[in-house]
Amino acid sequence: RVCTTTRIGATYLEKIGDRLSMRFMRSQQWNSRTQARTNSSGGSWSMLSAAILSNRRIAARYSESLRQPFEVARSSAARGGMAGASTWAGTGLSQQDFMERDECLIVDESDVIVGTANKHDCHRFIPAQPRGLLHRAFSVFLFSPDGKLLLQQRAASKVTFPSVWTNTCCSHPLAGQDPNEVDSADRIADGSVPGIKAAAVRKLGHELGIPPDQVPAASFTFLTRVHYCAGDVHTYGPQAEWGEHEIDYVLFVRPMQPVSLAPNPDEVDDVRYVDRMELAAMMDPESGLRWSPWFRILADRFLDAWWLDLDATLEGSKHRDYDTIHHIL
Repeated sequence: RVCTTTRIGATYLEKIGDRLSMRFMRSQQWNSRTQARTNSSGGSWSMLSAAILSNRRIAARYSESLRQPFEVARSSAARGGMAGASTWAGTGLSQQDFMERDECLIVDESDVIVGTANKHDCHRFIPAQPRGLLHRAFSVFLFSPDGKLLLQQRAASKVTFPSVWTNTCCSHPLAGQDPNEVDSADRIADGSVPGIKAAAVRKLGHELGIPPDQVPAASFTFLTRVHYCAGDVHTYGPQAEWGEHEIDYVLFVRPMQPVSLAPNPDEVDDVRYVDRMELAAMMDPESGLRWSPWFRILADRFLDAWWLDLDATLEGSKHRDYDTIHHIL
């Protein structure tokens, strides 16, 4: 699926809200027509009521989340049962549970937060939102003390892009977390992004079993942001109903000591440390390996220069670009 750039600006909320309002109106019309038919034929309206109510809840949820100010929308995560990092836990939860529970940060193309929505809604590529909902994400590149990059192969059970190889960890900052994972414009401008870093620490523990004290937030270097969009056509075909549409924050980290790894089998099928030559061999089409679209973009356009200057990159003396959002669509 090819995504084209549309400058949304101030009308971003209105366009989404109007589309969803129209869907809601159509569902009400269908409700009335179907009720009339079923009543006249003696059918049971109760068999249809659950589906209609579900449709109403979806439309209402989108409208509320996308139209209200973010300060209000952020509190919706607590009502969804994910109120803080101390209560966020992956144990016993399925991938579908995470899709329904995790509240992502919806943004416009300037990375301004305009609301929240769960992972399921953000990643659905359907006629009402053919590119899903643009949201914040992050990509961690973790290097060993001797400069090798840790890769992971995503679990086969993942809803989007299962079984592909990618960088160390890729996920989303969430609303309603403690520590707070929502970064203001000021924190982005100065490069500190404490929210993104807190989310990275959380997910490195969840996906790879890396203890937080081995990857403290202060050890991460924020480099830049990349806006990309990709449907999961390999898994779901050319009209894929799942995909990614993200503004991706790139984080580098190199712990002074080797990290402890205990990959979560619900998240990760395999891990591997590689040098630049080994990565090139793995990414050769002859290898038969599949790669995440976000990692391919970063590897093709940026990674080699960042990696060649790894010390300077980690120190922040080279390759930092907090202001630019690279729109690669």
